[in-house]
Amino acid sequence: MNEPAPVVELRGVVKRYGSFTAVQPMDLAVEPGAFVTLLGPSGCGKTTTLRMVAGLAQPSEGDILIKGARVNDVPIHKRNLGIVFQNYALFPHKTVYDNVAFGLKYRKVPKAQMAERVKRALDLVQLPQMAERFPNQLSGGQQQRIALARAVVVEPDVLLLDEPLSALDANLREEMRVELKKIQHQLGITTLFVTHDQSEALAMSDKIIVMNQGRIEQAASPEEVYTRPSSEFVARFIGNSNLLDARVLGRTGARLRLAVPDLGEILADPDGTVGAQAPRDGDSLRLVIRAEKLRLTNGSGHDPDATQLPGRIDAVDYQGQSARYFVTVGGHSLQAINPIDRHPFAQGDEVSVQLRAGDIVLLQRPQ
Repeated sequence: MNEPAPVVELRGVVKRYGSFTAVQPMDLAVEPGAFVTLLGPSGCGKTTTLRMVAGLAQPSEGDILIKGARVNDVPIHKRNLGIVFQNYALFPHKTVYDNVAFGLKYRKVPKAQMAERVKRALDLVQLPQMAERFPNQLSGGQQQRIALARAVVVEPDVLLLDEPLSALDANLREEMRVELKKIQHQLGITTLFVTHDQSEALAMSDKIIVMNQGRIEQAASPEEVYTRPSSEFVARFIGNSNLLDARVLGRTGARLRLAVPDLGEILADPDGTVGAQAPRDGDSLRLVIRAEKLRLTNGSGHDPDATQLPGRIDAVDYQGQSARYFVTVGGHSLQAINPIDRHPFAQGDEVSVQLRAGDIVLLQRPQ
């Protein structure tokens, strides 16, 4: 079967501001109904990319297509987009009804049809009773829902979300990300979402585009980005990772034998290699070990598939149901996040650190 045509496509898109290149040559395809997130630190080019799709910034090179049509020279109001900004951008002097209806009035939708579509949009965001209120009479979460209703009521080809949850407090942000994803799934609307928050990206996305210094570092599912980061940047930016240098000594059965300076010898699964080339004897590698994959014990319950190393707890970051431990192992300070069973380990405790061969990701060491 043929793959569905992308709803949004970037072909060799570049954005320069004078001598500064904000977005390096970029190719990107967003499939119908997908929730795709541009994730990265401030200044990585994610918002600039979104603004180019929206028509708020013009690419210096390359083409932007929406539903197969090139839109480089098409103004924002003719691209049939729904956009939600970080500050919601509601009209303070208009009622909720008029805010939501704004795009429909611009499109000259008949009044009876307009009323029905506004009602459906307010029902969708669970605020049907707010039509006659003004934005300053709403909470931050309610304003966010109204901004979303205004974006989807026009039945856009693409929904663009620019950090729409960042102004909310932590609890409301978690609640709204569940609601936002549920609404997106219910509508089946193709969505491009910008955030610097890795938790949002992992929880909401079908695909994550990790950006750094204007380039795409990795484009993959949340699970793959987390479990198989393709670069040291991705490993550091998403989650808590331990990164170690190693050299391939040889093999023991199907396992690689690795020498880690100031740590000793450990076993790794060669299937954990990122990239096409399998490690060879003598190769220098960079190991990525997620903090959740390091298991701490008091010396009992040894896993036969794991390398076991002695360690000492230097600090404890209590997190409720789990704790993040900073552990000295050999000449390294490693992080381990473990669930708490009755009592967490304490600073100064001697522990056994277990590392399973299949939990190690192998990267080529940067030159």
